[in-house]
Amino acid sequence: QVQLVESGGGLVQAGGSLRLSCAASERSASSLSMGWFRQAPGKERELVAGISWGSGTTYYLNSVKGRFTISRLNFKNTAYLQMSSLKPEDTAVYYCAADRVSSRAQIIGDYWGQGTQVTVSS
Repeated sequence: QVQLVESGGGLVQAGGSLRLSCAASERSASSLSMGWFRQAPGKERELVAGISWGSGTTYYLNSVKGRFTISRLNFKNTAYLQMSSLKPEDTAVYYCAADRVSSRAQIIGDYWGQGTQVTVSS
């Protein structure tokens, strides 16, 4: 069973930056596609960014393109989400997720982290 452990959330002012990290526990986790979803109060969960294993193909939600960057270090089984130029509308709980389908950047979430709060003040 894959466990995903997130870190890096917090409170930041609009225009600021945060970096989220997600470490996968299983040895075979390096073959997983990984990504980040978010859910704001009263809204549906949405995929923010994803990255495939191997080729490193990426996917981004339109509203974060140019501001967020997803990356991974396969030898550390860790993915990162660098968030810059943050806006109050980015406020949400961010969930790391991973898929067994390694070639897919637009992940659906076979495994989930516990979530980390990101709050952007205006």
